[in-house]
Amino acid sequence: MSDVVQKLWGFCHTLRHDGIDYGDYIEQITYLLFLKMADERGIDLSAIEIKTPEDTEDNKEKKKPLDCSWPKLKSLAGTDLTEHYQDALRALGKQPGLLGDIFAGAQSRFSNPVNLKKLISLIDDTEWTSLDVDVKAEAFEGLLEKAASEGKKGAGQYFTPRVLIQSIVRCIKPDPRVNKDFTICDPACGSGGFLVVAYEWLMEQTKGGAIERDVAKRIRKGTYFGQELVPRPRRLALMNLYLHGLEPEIKLGDTIYEVPDSRRFDCILTNPPFGTKGANQVPEREDFTIETSNKQLNFVQHILTILKDGGRAAIVLPDNCLFENKAGEVFEIVMKDCNLHTILRLPRGTFSPYSQGVKANVIFLQKGFPTENVWIYDGRSNVPGVTKKERPLSDEHFADFEKCYGADPNGRSERADLGEGTRFRKFHISEIKARDYKLDIPILKDESLEDADTLPEPQDLASEAITELEAVVDDLREIIALIEKEEGVAA
Repeated sequence: MSDVVQKLWGFCHTLRHDGIDYGDYIEQITYLLFLKMADERGIDLSAIEIKTPEDTEDNKEKKKPLDCSWPKLKSLAGTDLTEHYQDALRALGKQPGLLGDIFAGAQSRFSNPVNLKKLISLIDDTEWTSLDVDVKAEAFEGLLEKAASEGKKGAGQYFTPRVLIQSIVRCIKPDPRVNKDFTICDPACGSGGFLVVAYEWLMEQTKGGAIERDVAKRIRKGTYFGQELVPRPRRLALMNLYLHGLEPEIKLGDTIYEVPDSRRFDCILTNPPFGTKGANQVPEREDFTIETSNKQLNFVQHILTILKDGGRAAIVLPDNCLFENKAGEVFEIVMKDCNLHTILRLPRGTFSPYSQGVKANVIFLQKGFPTENVWIYDGRSNVPGVTKKERPLSDEHFADFEKCYGADPNGRSERADLGEGTRFRKFHISEIKARDYKLDIPILKDESLEDADTLPEPQDLASEAITELEAVVDDLREIIALIEKEEGVAA
């Protein structure tokens, strides 16, 4: 696998001189990998109808189908290749089903036909369908991770560290075998990391997929769902899951500004996008009790809507979501409708290098049961910050938390409050209420912040300060909007 990743990734540096960035490169690999594997599986793409809105019955008959197959692509060179490739992408994007989803809006980024020819040759060297599913999927994810680690222009905007996802999944156990209607959703799915790891966990539990045929069919086509705002990561998610043998349903659209359909889910795993872009825009949704422009708090309200009674969720949230102006109002509602039983405070630098300096948490809840106690695990204080090379995120960062969490995915395992000055503490709902439902509850004194040798990097401290200032600015904007609204009513 690493050889395949290195070979494909090495060529990316050549393509950068052709104006193709990391994200574009992964996207083009998505298209070409699909065409190569379709050929290996005997799927006939040699006669794809070219459809346009102005087609009439007469000119449909006159149009010749387009050969979009891998052999045809391999046979071409020069401008014939680049022109045919663009035509093929356009034609495939107009097809029904998964084919049209993967190629929807697809465009070639190649201006130099030599580079396109070289990438086709690189992909052609590997018999992808003969590889184990996990291996070829890991190769694809390896490319995604490399793109993410290259910085802000990589895939960091929709990439959650795999080690963190795996820990969350081990706790929440998204097992579709428990009933015939069990569904799993990520309403901000990015490149599909949570859905992929949920499926990989199932394969591990079933020792490689020892599942009854009808159950396996349902799992393949009717279990994994998602939504994504941006076309590129949605496309990558479809391809990522396809490489795992799944046919998911992933909608393209704005999760919090569009009213959801009637579908509800048993398990939700998600990392809503960080940041305040789009601030001061309050969604007009009747199912949102609290009006706020905070995107993450709106995702929490959305999850309350789409989660089935008895269903469980794990949500990654930045620190400011636990204490900002409307946080208490949102979590008061959450804790009346759900058992918000566990909060994991993540190590500083968990999202490095993708989101430098962001401090975040994971909240675990089950809908349909009011909260009695909230257990908080501090995995941050007095823990050296995560770095890309010297101290990368690892399973060891979460091993003790998983032990404290227990075997029950709904957080009902027997637990022990380890006492003052320890990492795992219990807080009764009365204590939470006394804090106006704000969940930024200190557990441990972070002594590392007093030692100059263990302080976070200056850029991380600056990023943390910016994040907290942005939360304050959002609060001020909402106050101004409220004042203007009231003045308008008075006028």
